[in-house]
Amino acid sequence: MIIMQPLVIDTRSSEPSYRQLARQLRAAVESGEIGDGEQLPSLTYIRQETGLAPGTIQQAIRLLVSEGIAYTVPGRGTFAGSRPED
Repeated sequence: MIIMQPLVIDTRSSEPSYRQLARQLRAAVESGEIGDGEQLPSLTYIRQETGLAPGTIQQAIRLLVSEGIAYTVPGRGTFAGSRPED
């Protein structure tokens, strides 16, 4: 399991929760805290850390994937960086 800074969601912020989560995960990837090809924290872990609904977490992950920050492997998880060539 990756050890990273705690994920904190400010429920009083005007920034949507999924964007706050995506911003924190993006920062962890860009700083090297989560290295290229390393697995991002699981949905279950993020849910326990933040109390966010699974759909909100998935929305943040989809945003990171659309930005090229992460990629998903069905049945394995979400990883930092771009998908390696097969």
